[in-house]
Amino acid sequence: MLVFTSVWLRHWRNEQALGELADLHISTLASVNPVDVISTDRHTVKPWFQGKLPFSFNLPELQNSPFKLAGGRLAYFQQSPGAQLLFEFRKHQISVFIFQNRAELSRLNSGYSLRGKLAFSSETWTEGGLRYFVVGDASSADIQDLSDLLKSAAR
Repeated sequence: MLVFTSVWLRHWRNEQALGELADLHISTLASVNPVDVISTDRHTVKPWFQGKLPFSFNLPELQNSPFKLAGGRLAYFQQSPGAQLLFEFRKHQISVFIFQNRAELSRLNSGYSLRGKLAFSSETWTEGGLRYFVVGDASSADIQDLSDLLKSAAR
């Protein structure tokens, strides 16, 4: 019984945390000003975060991909500052959240999908001391494609 409770509790925490990120994504889309830095140029968006975050990250080159960077803003999740990047894919909006990795974030995994509850797909991973979360209403395959571009840029 203890093992079942532990597994259920971990699943519930994943669900709740990813649900919070989905809420951040939705509130961004509902905002009059969804991004603080408006640009499709990664060389404009990335430097905007300098001095605002205690870390840096790389953005992929998107010229030959179906994804378009719309801009970014500061985000706060579980009392930590991070970057929220907004990407466009066809008629979909996809949020990419980047935070410094911490033990609490490491416990979250992408095994739980938001698609069943909120019609969102999600992906999460750790790379170079940063934790990435990708959330959007695009298909799981499209979320994975954007995630792969971000992973290659982070290496």
